[in-house]
Parts: sequence; structure tokens; C-alpha cells
Amino acid sequence: MSENREYTGPFHSSSRLDLQADCESCFGLCCVALPFAASADFAMDKTAGQPCQNLQPDFRCGVHNSLRQLGFRGCTVYDCFGAGQKVSRVTFGGRDWRQAPGSAKLMFEVFPIMRQLHELLWYLTEALTFQPANTIHNELSSALDETERLTCLDPDSILKLDVAAHRANVNALLLRASELVRAEALRSQKGPSGRRKTYGRGADLIGAKLRGADLRGANLRGAYLIAADLRGADLRGADLIGADFRDADIRGADLTDSIFLTQAQINSAKGDAATKLPSALTRPTHWSASGA
Repeated sequence: MSENREYTGPFHSSSRLDLQADCESCFGLCCVALPFAASADFAMDKTAGQPCQNLQPDFRCGVHNSLRQLGFRGCTVYDCFGAGQKVSRVTFGGRDWRQAPGSAKLMFEVFPIMRQLHELLWYLTEALTFQPANTIHNELSSALDETERLTCLDPDSILKLDVAAHRANVNALLLRASELVRAEALRSQKGPSGRRKTYGRGADLIGAKLRGADLRGANLRGAYLIAADLRGADLRGADLIGADFRDADIRGADLTDSIFLTQAQINSAKGDAATKLPSALTRPTHWSASGA
């Protein structure tokens, strides 16, 4: 299946369905363009631009059903936010890097930039659903349109983008949206007011004992929640953008109305059938009923 595969559907990145990875419409870009090092997440070293040894001629993974058992846990966590199919089918018009080896390097360099832009599209699309942030919906919509425009540029123009500056501008808007949502979440809480534990951006909560914690409306942006015990915790209305959930235990936790949570974060955590997730996210297949 290395021949051209026609992309038959419309591509509207503002739809969250199109911001989810569609590996059938991608040329295995995450398996080639990205480097990884031998670690707990990867069983071997691989340089950027080098095809993974498990990548098949049809761009499928030859060990997809055994990745975690074979030491490729990182592959089961990664999410491109739909950037793979956008680069494959739109930016490069459906012509793969094997057919056109002269464009391979450019394709591999464009992919991680597109991934950043698609991540921003994910956050902006979500922010536009926040009723408490309706006062800034016009600004959010304009930022979404501009980000979408950038994703449709030609490859050379994408490489010249100042993505860091664009991310900073978008993040300022997302932070305003977050503050409005979290303020509303705190106002709507019932019961004794009492003082609540507060956290700032990048809080060090590695291994923290937060079982059953009331974290509604908490600012956990960029928090290090690696191996934290969040069993049964209430994270509704919490801002989780960029939080590191690697091996965090979220069995029975309620994340239904948390904001800016991504599939990759969920994939890296330990959950179970009792973990409540936002409707846009799916329960990882590697979660067992007990979360082991």
C-alpha cells in the first residue's frame, strides 16, 4: 500500500474528530520523523528521519498489538492531534516519502511543527465550548482561524513560522479562558467555604498523595503529577494543560469537566473502568478493569 492513497473526506481541523490521529491516512510519520532513546518507554534508540524497525511497507506498525509488552510504551502514549494525516494528505498532497524521497526530509521537518499547531487547535476548539468564557469567544475564534490558516501553508512557509511566538499568544488566551472557567467552578461548589489548597503552574506533585482530593477548579497547568496517587480525586473544572500524568493513578477519579486534557495525558496514566473522562477522550485499551 505504498501507492498514493486518495484522501476522500473534507479536512476541517476545527472539528475535534479531525484533531484525532487517523493512522490509516498517515504515512507513518511519527514512526519515522521523531527520534527516541532506549528507556522505559522505548526498547531501542532511533534517530529522527530513521524509520522504526517495526514500520511495515503499508505504513502500519508490525507489532501494534504488542507494543507495551515489547517495550514500546511510548508509542501507545503518543498522540499527533491529527497532524500526521494533515501533513500526509494535505500539505504533501498524498504523495508519500517513499514515492518521493526527495521530499522526505522536508516532510519530516514539517510534521512536528504541524503537531504543535494541531495541539493548539485542540485547545482552542475546546475553549470555544466553555460557556463561562463566552466574553472572549470572538478572540478565541480569531485565534482558531489564524492557527488553521497556518496549518494550510505550503511546507517551506511552515518551516519559517515562529511557532513559539504564536503559541505564546494563544496560551495567553487559553489562560484567560481557564481563569473564567475555574472561577465559575469554584463559585458553583456547595458546602463549607473553608480554605483550599492551591497550586501554581508547574507544581511539583511527583508521587503526591492526593487520593480522594477535592481538586475542582484547581490550577494544575504544567504540574508534575508523575506517579501521583489521584485515586477517586475530583478534578472537575481543573486546568490540566501540559500536566505530566505519567504513571499517575487516576482509578476512580472524576475528570469529566476538567479542561485542556488530552488523549496523550490519559494514555500515560493508570486508570480503570471507574475513571470518568471528558466525552472527547477515549478509555485506553491498555487500561485493565483494575487499572493495573
